[in-house]
Amino acid sequence: MNTSTQLSPLRKTTKFETAEALAKEQAEHFGIDANTEYGQALISLATTLYQANHHTHDLWAITLDGLADLDKNDRIAWFNAKRFLSFQLAKVLDNLQNPMRATYQSIATQNGHFASKGAYPIFDNVAAIFSASPVITRTATYLFACTEWVEDAFNGREPLHDIYSRLLNPTSISLANHIVDLEAGKLADQYLAWNFNSGMAAIDGLLSHLLGREDVVIASRNVYGGSYQLLHDWYGKSSNLDVAIEWVDGYDAASFKTAIEDVKSKYADRLNQGRHIYIYIESPCNPHGYVLDVAGICKAAHSSGIRVITDTTVGTPFLHPVLKRDDPAERPDFVIHSYTKELAGSGTTTAGVVIGRNEDMFIPKGDSVTCMNCDGTERTVNWNETLFWNVYYIKGAFLDADKAFEVLNGMKTYEMRVLQKAINTLTLARVFQMHTDINVSCPALPDNPNYPLMKANMHLGLPAALFTIDMEGSTVRPAIEKNVFKQFFDMLEPAIGMQVSLGQTNTVALCPAMTTHSELDSDALNAAGIKQTTMRIAVGLEDPRAFLSHIQRAAEMSIDAKHPDFSAEFPTPEEIDKIYKQTYLDVHQRFVDSLPQYSALLQ
Repeated sequence: MNTSTQLSPLRKTTKFETAEALAKEQAEHFGIDANTEYGQALISLATTLYQANHHTHDLWAITLDGLADLDKNDRIAWFNAKRFLSFQLAKVLDNLQNPMRATYQSIATQNGHFASKGAYPIFDNVAAIFSASPVITRTATYLFACTEWVEDAFNGREPLHDIYSRLLNPTSISLANHIVDLEAGKLADQYLAWNFNSGMAAIDGLLSHLLGREDVVIASRNVYGGSYQLLHDWYGKSSNLDVAIEWVDGYDAASFKTAIEDVKSKYADRLNQGRHIYIYIESPCNPHGYVLDVAGICKAAHSSGIRVITDTTVGTPFLHPVLKRDDPAERPDFVIHSYTKELAGSGTTTAGVVIGRNEDMFIPKGDSVTCMNCDGTERTVNWNETLFWNVYYIKGAFLDADKAFEVLNGMKTYEMRVLQKAINTLTLARVFQMHTDINVSCPALPDNPNYPLMKANMHLGLPAALFTIDMEGSTVRPAIEKNVFKQFFDMLEPAIGMQVSLGQTNTVALCPAMTTHSELDSDALNAAGIKQTTMRIAVGLEDPRAFLSHIQRAAEMSIDAKHPDFSAEFPTPEEIDKIYKQTYLDVHQRFVDSLPQYSALLQ
């Protein structure tokens, strides 16, 4: 958009370029006589605003060009100088409201139905710009400046104007910007996010955007049961899109390379007809918390022109920062989070998000962008091929302002919560591993086959707060009887919540075969390593020893009657105290050692 005419109510049709001429045209457009005292004052102010907008764009360009070369003192100075300009502009707007309110009162208040109009919003909203937290924009619709600006808004060319809260609202936009900063860090300018009203809505929104009839999805075997059901029972259904779903049991890049070659051969007819392959993975995955080599899988996929979707809900941007890789080929094309879990953290709201590269997420209507693929080739993306216009604009699973506000508040503490949960997870897994009748599936344990991938891919080599145990026995010991196991499981409350989610402040446990993965048939459950007594433990913030003590007492009242001495197989209290203390100190030492030195903070 032409910066000279950007503020004009006739920005699309004006013939003028200079600030004074545009200001005079603006006055005439609204029926103001330029020769009156009021007209002259208004034109003078408008001229100043057009000039200020021009200088603002100059400042914007200088900042973008010079920021990388500034030392920290200059960056601080630049930030605060521009920050104060924001207050000055707001003060000008606030000053403008007083005479505007008086004029409004003279027009609108002298009738018997004035109350139905409600408060005129911009009079009292200026101060909200400086709320320390983003305000909850609890509105369905918005005020528009003028006809031509409305047209630009509906074409995606006027970001000041949100059209309707079913699409966008300022609180949700604040959250979308924040998750991109957390997920992509210094690369945040390359990515955009769109928020949905649940994690499953985000997954479905993205899949419905990408998948066409008879496409092929290579998916990790260990995904959330709802994701499995969506792929297998809806997208794979012949009467829907007849998408072919190929499940991969492995976690490393080699497993997916093999799967890619197998799929190219198996579905050659589809591919020859122009169908596409996509890869869908979770890491860490549900329910065992195992980690995939996301970077290696992405590199293998991109070398074959295949796009990768990664759900990193369980890992969070703190433990599993998949978009911060220096090599673009090692980054997923799209990242999904269920905000409901660790990011919001309180278990009181449902929300989700899709993050992708700018050109894949939004382009103004009618435009196209030529961009570079990670292999150096070029591709052209048309506006209607972006997630916003293809799905987000026309479907209804959008996040409302109240939910967005709750997630934003929760995200302020998520790193501290995730760190404490990693300590608790390590403690629990280590203690359970010492029990001869409990099988532990947790990548944090060195003898677990997923341990090397967890150490290589997770920040500080820490596990996500999710793992499983079972009591299925082994070649040398019998399984716990199923009716006894159910009795034991029913005694876990109140110390352990019998709930279906994860990422709560409290520890929750469930049996995936009966709940989150009940959509899988027996073969699929076995392939995913889920037994009838598999217990998924989503670790909370409590002292893990309180969790363990309750489990031991519940076992005494249930399992011991049929399997004598089961509860006696737990480590001694002194051993458990030692494990917890050592784990606590070790994790915090790793965290402190990972922080930048003070000299680096001064740079």
